[in-house]
Amino acid sequence: MGDVLAGNHAVWEFDSDSVLIRFARGLRTPRLWNALGARRIPFEALSGVTVSAAGSGGKRDAVVLRAVPRPGADPLMEAAAGQLRDVCDPYRLVLPGDRAGQAAEFADAVRARLGPEADEPAQRFLVRVPEPPLQLKAYDARLAFDGSAVTFHWSRTGATSAKWKAGDQRYPLTALTGVEWSTPEAPGGHLRLLLRDAPADPRPDHDLATAVFAVGYGSVHESLPFAAAVLAALRGRTPVASVPAARTDERLHHLGELYSAGLLTDAEYSALRDRFAAEA
Repeated sequence: MGDVLAGNHAVWEFDSDSVLIRFARGLRTPRLWNALGARRIPFEALSGVTVSAAGSGGKRDAVVLRAVPRPGADPLMEAAAGQLRDVCDPYRLVLPGDRAGQAAEFADAVRARLGPEADEPAQRFLVRVPEPPLQLKAYDARLAFDGSAVTFHWSRTGATSAKWKAGDQRYPLTALTGVEWSTPEAPGGHLRLLLRDAPADPRPDHDLATAVFAVGYGSVHESLPFAAAVLAALRGRTPVASVPAARTDERLHHLGELYSAGLLTDAEYSALRDRFAAEA
């Protein structure tokens, strides 16, 4: 373990390969931070770190330490797409002005651990987000994500007649190309699944792959982690062609996980199982 910085509602700890961020629990802590609890950010997930004076809207004599995630490294920030307010940014720590020196030393220590790839987009997600099963209550639907599919159960009172008549919907990860999260803190907030073979209805209240937010429904601390979990699972799907070469029992175990998650058809599973057994 290394240096520790205690700031506004969070503690950052410099570890051997990462920055461990623990968010304080309490009424004044941003609800998103309460929901996250703690996050371990590998150095390889960062492109830089800055120290600056708090802006005019911040506390007097305060400094802001901010880590900058690499594009593509954190599914939470990818889903947020720049829509988070500063006060909710989990990569931002506000410190008393008399700790400016400590913040600068901490930043220098982090910069020293960044590799040559820090300026490049990450090829895979490097920061963990909440894992399924997860549920989300929107204005017009209840959503559930079990790790392999997202299900929409329409609300009798909130859903439009178009959605109610169409009935509940289930979308396996194999049918998706992405996730679109629009913050509930602005008009038109929603969570939309981007489908592989079907165009989206631009009207969120009519699109069968979209849940609409409203006051008290789909809050940031609930809907953003949900969207990030779906995005992480979607990007983390392992194509059949990339099943790693390993011992036969490990390969068969991994194959079984893919099949159980619905990522292989019966025919694909049988063919690969027989091939691995023959190669043993």
